[in-house]
Amino acid sequence: MSLTIKLHVPTSHLNLNATSFKRPTTLRTTTIPIYHSNPLSCFVHKHKPRTTMPNGAIKSSLIDPDGGALVDLVVPESERGAKAAEAEALPKVKLTQIDLEWVHVISEGWSSPLRGFMREEEYLQSLHFNSLRMKDGSVVNMSLPIVLAIDDETKGTIGAEKNVGLVGPNGDLVGMLRSVEIYKHNKEERIARTWGSIAPGLPYVEESITPAGNWLIGGDLEVLERIKYNDGLDNYRLSPQQLRNEFDKRQADAVFAFQLRNPVHNGHALLMNDTRRRLLEMGYKNPVLLLHPLGGYTKPDDVPLDVRMEQHSKVLEDGVLDPETTIVGIFPSPMHYAGPTEVQWHAKARINAGANFYIVGRDPAGMGHPTEKRDLYDPDHGKKVLSMAPGLEKLNILPFRVAAYDTVAKKMAFFDPSRAKDFLFISGTKMRTFAKTGENPPDGFMCPGGWKVLVNYYESLQTEESSQQPAVLST
Repeated sequence: MSLTIKLHVPTSHLNLNATSFKRPTTLRTTTIPIYHSNPLSCFVHKHKPRTTMPNGAIKSSLIDPDGGALVDLVVPESERGAKAAEAEALPKVKLTQIDLEWVHVISEGWSSPLRGFMREEEYLQSLHFNSLRMKDGSVVNMSLPIVLAIDDETKGTIGAEKNVGLVGPNGDLVGMLRSVEIYKHNKEERIARTWGSIAPGLPYVEESITPAGNWLIGGDLEVLERIKYNDGLDNYRLSPQQLRNEFDKRQADAVFAFQLRNPVHNGHALLMNDTRRRLLEMGYKNPVLLLHPLGGYTKPDDVPLDVRMEQHSKVLEDGVLDPETTIVGIFPSPMHYAGPTEVQWHAKARINAGANFYIVGRDPAGMGHPTEKRDLYDPDHGKKVLSMAPGLEKLNILPFRVAAYDTVAKKMAFFDPSRAKDFLFISGTKMRTFAKTGENPPDGFMCPGGWKVLVNYYESLQTEESSQQPAVLST
């Protein structure tokens, strides 16, 4: 039996906007690129000696996962052959790419204590209460329904069978669902309650829900092998257990997570570095940053994952973030763009990975309204909802002021309303426009190496588009 020391600092006691903190001296080390390398062996860590428990286990002050233990639904190698033969003989459910990403999420324990795609009782709790009630009466957050849709033909094929096989988008056998339950997929209710809108043009809805079947199938999941994508980035897809192990190796006494689906600019870095500085001033000795970009489905105009990961590597190479105190991983969840509802899921999943602090900024998981010229959600509601959400009480939420480009200081800085005219807001859309047109952003907006990655990406797109245009014949 191992001993885990839990250190909880109530959110109400945090004063992270105070101005009395002093910036500690940062020890710099030689940075090594993270891209296309193993993030767990890039650096020789020079931390203090590890504290070893009597039984030899090494523990830091990580918080417990939801439900008390991480779910791991991957079949042991010794049982894989027999399980594969059993799954092959069952009726099959064909998975979409997004379905496979959810299999990845569930199987590694990001959604602990969930053990499979939701049955109707779990679905209704998630849809109406944003949480699940455990057998002991406790509540865990579960703001997004994690469900698997099937059509009438598949439902008929399954019939009264209680177990089904799961087949990936490429036809490979992925695993099984056991003790299945099939129930109606009321798409309009699901969309309205998850997004607070049924406006046309919601990306995830159009990609995954509108074309889906009219039935949902839930059951206990078994996965034959860990999900891999073979895209050169699997080294970064660290499971919650792998992340917890790495936090323990580094003797982290605080882990603060930062999620993003865009390239890292110096405003993001300001938030992350300032968070670590303030945690040190609060008395933590070794706070570690989990830089955790979303790696599942994103809308077509977002920067692709491989480009974002290469850009992140340049941020570390250029010393904008310290690789000694930063762990870069990929969060495999698909993106809903569901604002305050979805940001609860993002925070809950990081609890299971061991983070006890979560940074939240303006309009988390939000997007522009698909048919009107306004934000789909109130930009402040995400952080307000996180501070009140059921099941997230053990996670410390770190709301921060908005960062913008200070035209006087010529760098990214926290927005000062008293001199608002001195600040320039560069949105993700504007940043992408700069990169597409080859126009440089103001000096100090992003590290040069990271900006070059973006420019090169958009130049490659333009070259590809030009090559695909049909030739014009003239006489």
